[in-house]
Amino acid sequence: MRVIPLMTAAVVTAGLYYAVIERDALLAFARGEQVSDETASSDVSEPTDASATTAAAAENVAPQAAGADKADNSGVRVVALRSTARGIDSAVVLRGQTQAIRQVEVRSETTSTVLSEPLRKGAQVKAGDLLCKLDPGTRPSTLLEAKARLSEAKIRVPEARARLDEARARLKEAQINLTAAAKLSEGGFASETRLASSQAAERSAVAGVATAETGLETTSAGIEAASAQVAAAEKELARLDILAPFDGLLESDTAELGSLMQPGSLCATVIQLETIKLVGYVPETEVNRVTIGAGARAELANGRNVEGKVTFISRSADPTTRTFEVEITVPNPDLAIRDGQTADIVISAEGSKAHYLPQSALTLNNDGQLGVRVVEDDMTVGFYPIQLLRDEASGVWLGGLPEQADVIVVGQDFVVAGVSVAPTYKEVSQ
Repeated sequence: MRVIPLMTAAVVTAGLYYAVIERDALLAFARGEQVSDETASSDVSEPTDASATTAAAAENVAPQAAGADKADNSGVRVVALRSTARGIDSAVVLRGQTQAIRQVEVRSETTSTVLSEPLRKGAQVKAGDLLCKLDPGTRPSTLLEAKARLSEAKIRVPEARARLDEARARLKEAQINLTAAAKLSEGGFASETRLASSQAAERSAVAGVATAETGLETTSAGIEAASAQVAAAEKELARLDILAPFDGLLESDTAELGSLMQPGSLCATVIQLETIKLVGYVPETEVNRVTIGAGARAELANGRNVEGKVTFISRSADPTTRTFEVEITVPNPDLAIRDGQTADIVISAEGSKAHYLPQSALTLNNDGQLGVRVVEDDMTVGFYPIQLLRDEASGVWLGGLPEQADVIVVGQDFVVAGVSVAPTYKEVSQ
């Protein structure tokens, strides 16, 4: 009755022995590898039933592994892809939207009521077309009054010039009288009173000339003031006709008939779509790869593909996102591209060498750095940090690898740098 517990204890003891003491031999047996001499000798030293079974199994596996390479038997089995770097157009990919090349809100500059019938949104307008006609009110009378004042100011000019000539003549006469009185006074033929009177008359004549010159200048200033009033009145009349600033489309109805317009009131919104902009934002790590004049293409949300060139790169980063605005000009003669559509933009940049690999080949090292693990020449694992250049549906283009690289694509997450491996190579086309 006690034989079965004794046999159970013996089996458990043998299992624990191989699980703890002979773990290497047990793992080698599980992988189908040949048992080493050291393991065989340890098996002989422990003549148990379990050791005999392990030895027999190792002898059966040994013929199957006889043709295998020694390095392969000693490394972790992985699958590697022989990859060669290829030249690609290292494009900058970003997301943006379309914008009209021009968009203006045409507003009133004066106060009045609308007299014209409204134009409906979507209508095509030309530069100079009337959008809103405002009531002139008393503005024509104001213009006539300003012109009358201008004519009056111009009429006063000859009178002012005549007064100046008269004053200058009186000054000349006073100067002659003063000279004569001074000479007579020196010879004792004229009294001091006459000399003083001549001096006073000369000074009065000088003052008269100054007054006449001032009057002429005042008249000239009146002409300029009247001219300014005429110009202001004409400008005020011109503000009554609100015109389209350029060729485009009405994005809104023009102001309704009879509505009161004040300075700043909206008459209409005009947009121009014959040429359109693609606006996106490039991160600061990629902005130096974008140049003015670089070719670009974009796929709109409706599936349409368009092409254009980079025409603007911002010099100042957005303070919130730390990105730089980029504008791409695209022709739109048929007006098929609308303002505000979402676009996936690809900007061409300087080409580079890259490896095309499956996304599953990417892994992280112990420092959390993204990269790939490769098989080195000595059949050990190496790790290379990578640069993700382009992401496609069937794989990724990676930079930062040597020209030739045996990239581990199966088993890379179970090995680390320096570990020996037994690779099985996979062709690129597979």
